[in-house]
Amino acid sequence: MRMPRLLTAAALAAATLLAGPAAAGDRKLLEEVVGFTSAILYHDLQVPGLLLGVVKDGEIVVEGFGEHRDGSGRPPDGDTLLRIGSITKVFTGATLASLAADGRVTLADRLDAHLDWEVELPTRDGLPIRLLHLATHGSGLPREVAREPGPPEDPFSTVTREAMIRHLQDDPLLFAPGTGALYSNFGFDLLAQALSAAGARPYADLLRERVLEPAGLEATGFTPLPGRAVMQGHGFRGEPLPDVPTPELIQGTGGLYSSANDLLRWLDWHLDRFSDEQAAMRLIDHAAYVPRDALDITYGMDESGRMDALGLGWIVMYARDGRPTILQKAGGRQGIFSYLAFAPAHGVGAFVSINAFDVAGATAMAGVVNDLIADLAGR
Repeated sequence: MRMPRLLTAAALAAATLLAGPAAAGDRKLLEEVVGFTSAILYHDLQVPGLLLGVVKDGEIVVEGFGEHRDGSGRPPDGDTLLRIGSITKVFTGATLASLAADGRVTLADRLDAHLDWEVELPTRDGLPIRLLHLATHGSGLPREVAREPGPPEDPFSTVTREAMIRHLQDDPLLFAPGTGALYSNFGFDLLAQALSAAGARPYADLLRERVLEPAGLEATGFTPLPGRAVMQGHGFRGEPLPDVPTPELIQGTGGLYSSANDLLRWLDWHLDRFSDEQAAMRLIDHAAYVPRDALDITYGMDESGRMDALGLGWIVMYARDGRPTILQKAGGRQGIFSYLAFAPAHGVGAFVSINAFDVAGATAMAGVVNDLIADLAGR
C-alpha cells in the first residue's frame, strides 16, 4: 500500500511545478514543493523522524517532521546532526579526486604503491588492486573485513589494521580486480588508508583540508559538534540505538556525521560545475568510470535505482523516461537511512533521511527523491 501513495505525492508535486514553470527557481515554489512532498512521505512511512531538503539554483530548503530524538518534542531541522553512513564514501571519492587533480596520485595507481603496511596484497589472474577499483567497488574484496564482533557500545572497534592484514593474507578476492562490482566497505576502508599515506597526514585531516573546508562544511566530521542536536536512530524492531564512535580504520566507508544544510551546501558546490575553483577535482569526481555492461558481475548497487555506471563512490543513473542523469549515494548507520542525489546538468539536488531501519521505506524515499529531482529539473 505504500508505493502508490508515494507515487501519487510525486505526481501532485509535478502538477504544482507545471502550474507555474516560469517561477521554477522561486524560493516560495520550492518551499511549497518540498513541504508538500516531505509531509506526504512522513505520514506514509510512519517513521519517528524525517528530513527532506532540496537545493536548486543555489536556494536551499529543508523540512523536518516528527522528533529528532524520542521525547524531545522537536522535529529535526537543517542543522540537526545525523550519521550519514555510506554517503561517507562519496566524500572519500572526492578526497581521491582532489589528490588526483593535484598529481599526488593517479586513479590507476596500484594500492600497494601507497598503502604503507607490511603485507603482500592479493592479485587475481595477474591483475592488481588499483585505487580506481577501490573507489568503484571493483577490487574483488568482500563487503566486510573478517573480524570478531565488537561490543555494543563500540561495535566497530575490532576493525583494526591487524584484522585487515590477516584478511588480506588469506586471498580474499572474489573476482579479478576491475572485472566486477561488489559493494565493499573493506575496499573503501583501504582506500582511505592509502590516501592518508599519499597525503602524508591522518585521513580525517586530509578530508577536512581537501573537501570539507573548501566547500564550507562546518558541521561535517567524525564526531558531532558540541551543543548540536543529534538525530537518534532506531533498529529494525523500532528500538532506539545509541551513538557509537567511529574508529580510524572505518573513516573512509561510513563514519561521518553531517547535517542536511551541510550536505545540500556540498551539493551546491557540485552543481557549480563550470566554476574555475577546484575545477579539475570536480571534473574527476563527476566522471562515470565503469559502465555496467563492462562488468562480469554487479551486486549491491541498485537499492536506490538501477545503476548504469560507477563513479568515485557515486552511483550513476543515466537519463531515461523523463528523468535526468543523476549521481546518487545511499547510506545507513546506527538506525538512520539517508539518500543524497543530484542532477549535474540541471542545477538541482536533494537529501532525505529517516531515523529508522525501514528497508522498504529507504527504497521508497529514494524513488520519491529521484522523481522530485526529475520534476524540478523540468524534464
